[in-house]
Amino acid sequence: MGLREKFKVVIIVGVPGVGKTTVTKLMLEKARNEGINIKIVNFGDYMFKAAKNMKLISHRDELRKLPLRTQCKLQLEAAKRIVEDSEKLDKDSFLIIDTHSLIHTVSGYWSGLPLHVIEILKPDMIAVIEASPEDIVKRRMRDREIRMRWDERTLDEIKFFMELARNSALTAGMFVGAAVPIIINKEGKQEEAAIELLSKMKSL
Repeated sequence: MGLREKFKVVIIVGVPGVGKTTVTKLMLEKARNEGINIKIVNFGDYMFKAAKNMKLISHRDELRKLPLRTQCKLQLEAAKRIVEDSEKLDKDSFLIIDTHSLIHTVSGYWSGLPLHVIEILKPDMIAVIEASPEDIVKRRMRDREIRMRWDERTLDEIKFFMELARNSALTAGMFVGAAVPIIINKEGKQEEAAIELLSKMKSL
């Protein structure tokens, strides 16, 4: 197993409400306007497909309720399939993986980027999208599709979880030698965050 894939791998993480999806979409538009080839995948989608094939669940909402050992197995299967599905990308292409660096469950914090996953994905970069706790609350109130979390009801709780998620991404990056930029998505400044993200990617 090589140290890196022939294409560049960028994992993008961020807690719900930081605007990760918006920033990623804007970055994707700008990259394609520059002729940069990008394949983007959602890690959770691959986990859900693996779980459904194993007849473990039938709905996406059931995924996070599965036991830890089952989650680990699904993470492994998802990582392998993502790499297999991306093997036709060339050296000038980017594989973008949308996921979470940390998940809070009733049994404790689970890593979204454990060693057995990042050793397969071999990311060149783990980009952390962040925003102020105040902006996160505003976005969650505006967008009802963002899942409200029982563990993040106050500004201090949101800030605490965001710090843990950042540290989780930094730790994962340390193990595989990945760059870990912190990109602040200020309210009304999504365009600037997207430009910064693309600039970091192009510097790899």
